Amino acid sequence: MSGDSHDILARLRALREGDAPTHGGRVLSYVYDSGLGELDELADAAARLARPLNGLDPTVFPSIAAMESDVVGFARRMLHGGRSVVGSVTSGGTESCLLAVKAARDLWREAHPDGGRPRLLTASTVHAAFQKAALLFDLDWDAVPVGPDGALGAEDLIARMDGDVALVVVSAPAYPTGALDAVASVAPAAADRGIACHVDACFGGFVLPWWPGLPRWDFRVRGVTSISADLHKFGYAPKGVSVLLHGGRGQGGRRRQRAQFFATTRWAGYPVVNPTLLGSRSASPLAAGWAIMQHLSDDGYAQLAGSIRRVADAVRETVVDIPGLTVLGDPVGPAIALVADDSVPPGERVDPHRLADELAGHGWKIQHQPGLVQTDGVRIPHSAHLTLTPVLEQRVGEFGDALRAASDSVRGRPRADARMLLAGMRALGYGEGGRVPGPKAAWRLLRLAGAGKVSADQPMAVLMALIEKLPPPVAEVLLTELLARLSEPR
Repeated sequence: MSGDSHDILARLRALREGDAPTHGGRVLSYVYDSGLGELDELADAAARLARPLNGLDPTVFPSIAAMESDVVGFARRMLHGGRSVVGSVTSGGTESCLLAVKAARDLWREAHPDGGRPRLLTASTVHAAFQKAALLFDLDWDAVPVGPDGALGAEDLIARMDGDVALVVVSAPAYPTGALDAVASVAPAAADRGIACHVDACFGGFVLPWWPGLPRWDFRVRGVTSISADLHKFGYAPKGVSVLLHGGRGQGGRRRQRAQFFATTRWAGYPVVNPTLLGSRSASPLAAGWAIMQHLSDDGYAQLAGSIRRVADAVRETVVDIPGLTVLGDPVGPAIALVADDSVPPGERVDPHRLADELAGHGWKIQHQPGLVQTDGVRIPHSAHLTLTPVLEQRVGEFGDALRAASDSVRGRPRADARMLLAGMRALGYGEGGRVPGPKAAWRLLRLAGAGKVSADQPMAVLMALIEKLPPPVAEVLLTELLARLSEPR
């Protein structure tokens, strides 16, 4: 063997030093730190035990089926599903969402053999995974505009329900805003029209069951036919493990779940039966999620949800006292979006993207979100997203101090100006007639925008301002090029 294991691991540790910290609560997106060190140790041990297994065939490795049964059973009880609710463990929220759409599409096609192309009906704030699902599975994505505060008007969604809708999706809560969609109004209306209704609880599924004072949003609501919830978010499991549950009257849940499967005997090899999009699957994330679920159980998740609620209250109280900054809408659960307070003069406002860049210098990472002009012309303002985790309770005062200091530093500074870059791109004809830059031109434009080098503390305000103003096809090409360049061999 040519590589020394100590040198290899030392190199990996050196590479990791450039990453944002995954523990301690300083990164308020992407990572979900419970603050309980024993969970990491338990997850590592369980993942090691399951590392050689292949989830492709649980008849060969029955431990996989046993763990999956336990995970689905816990999630079913957590989300108030009866014995008719069944489900699958997937590789993450995106796969859960894709499978929910795929199953609904197939059942719709079965019922409408000459029905043409079905629609996927959602709010504009639904997770981007559903756009991907519509593209992959050949549905028209119909995005219903929400208010400028991110709140969905249930009547607006219901008004668009028709026979060509294969699936209605509501969020619990919506990731960009933290708003809980009106599941209790939408799902029964969908049921009355014979339309399936999916609740995307990938983000909040392991928090909202223990969040007091919420309207019903789970299987207790008539018309909810499927729910997705991620163990690798607030189930505190390593990436990537999620659960997708299907329900319905009689055998409706089983029928819906079976529609997500792929099975074939029409080749020369072994019979292939895949409940998910993947064939071979690592059992390590499942084992880690299963072990953490066994350890925490209801009481543990309830305590961690209580911690998140206290953090949310503390952050909102802090923001109330910061001139020029406010919380978007009325979020519930573990997400808060910060926006500039338009009720005060421009010279007193705190731009959320300037704030996010400034906070990085204080050792905290929050997430830039571009504004969105919806099809009705209503704009959801550009914002900074905060994912709130239990570990943040230990240092929420420190975060509040940093938030105040960073706000003071950027107050009155206007939003980043990308007009010169935008004018240059228009002069080159990008966006006109659908023209988009190729890889070389896209990379040159990214470097002009200051995004040619990306690190954990890279300022993003200028790029976000540019992204919002560009036609989506051009913006998407630029972002694709940015991510593609990161992993190209040097």
